[in-house]
Amino acid sequence: MKTNKSKFLITIICAIITILAIMITKSFAMQSYYKVDFQTGLVTATNLYVRSGPGTQFKIVTSVPKNQYIRVFAGVGDWYVVQVEGDYIGAVSKKYVKPIYPGTSNQGASNQGASNQGASNQGNSNSGGSNTGNSANTNNNAGATSTTMNSDEKEVFDLINKQRTQNGLSPLKENSELQRIARIKAQDMVNNNYFSHTSPIYGSPFDMMKSFKISYNTAGENIAGNSSNSSAVTAWMNSPGHRANILNGSFNQTGIGVVKGSKYGKIYVQMFIGK
Repeated sequence: MKTNKSKFLITIICAIITILAIMITKSFAMQSYYKVDFQTGLVTATNLYVRSGPGTQFKIVTSVPKNQYIRVFAGVGDWYVVQVEGDYIGAVSKKYVKPIYPGTSNQGASNQGASNQGASNQGNSNSGGSNTGNSANTNNNAGATSTTMNSDEKEVFDLINKQRTQNGLSPLKENSELQRIARIKAQDMVNNNYFSHTSPIYGSPFDMMKSFKISYNTAGENIAGNSSNSSAVTAWMNSPGHRANILNGSFNQTGIGVVKGSKYGKIYVQMFIGK
């Protein structure tokens, strides 16, 4: 009788050890990453959670609203590894992300009043590489490639420098190449009907600067939609993130693009660099 009980206990213990071993193996198994053939995705969920790992068991680090563009680095199972506004890196469910390939546009993209991309050190602006093949924009009108400020851009430039000098900072200098890129970005936002720092064609502002061979130590970007130049600058100055870019002492050069055609009347893009 004792022998049978001992055998039974040994069998139970072995079964428990086997179950635990399977659970541990499953818990610590590392999933394989795979490459994806696109770099930009469009959020299709009402509010997409970005998690710290590829699964619902991982904590939520931030969320992205519907019709926003996100940067996609790789896939892992049914999840994508992404970068979103605010430079958050995480994982999202792939069933709520629509791949966007260069040359395509989205008519459902949402628009906001203003947004800013904070400063970034060169080389660390994002870990996904740059879009080096997109140095020319085939969707722009001829005026987008000019390096000379138009009247709207000159007014915004003067208003920005007025804010800097009033706060004890040196005025920004115009960088003609950055000026051209800022207008291309603004035209891209109008042509492809989106409002985001991440372009479906050029990627992030840092990607875009690298693609157009702009060197910098620090960089940043402000964007806005408004019908008035002064109102756009006022809105930036009333927003902590935008104000921080405008009054950033490490920035000393700028390019400003103002393009008509959005539902706001005009789209504004200001790119900053520090050298």
